[in-house]
Amino acid sequence: MVTYVVLGNFTDQGVRNVKDSPKRAEAFKEMAKSFGVTVKEIVWTQGRYDVVTVLEAPDEVAAMSLGLSVSALGNIRSETLRAFSAADMTNIVSKML
Repeated sequence: MVTYVVLGNFTDQGVRNVKDSPKRAEAFKEMAKSFGVTVKEIVWTQGRYDVVTVLEAPDEVAAMSLGLSVSALGNIRSETLRAFSAADMTNIVSKML
């Protein structure tokens, strides 16, 4: 599985309907399952981003398909970051010259 951190900002539509955000998060978790993606964590944040999500996806196609599907709903814009565990990073740096 591939881990991703997704940084989200509410659109104008998303802010107008912010009271529905917890319900939308639950719907997002269900949508993710249909792509084989597991939502590990969703937190609402103060500052530059409104929502931070941690996902595990079987591959990049599943992650991208989920991201585009949720963006098409119009409530959030997101930036997706590929994340690496300590074990992944140990393997990566072991291959450095």
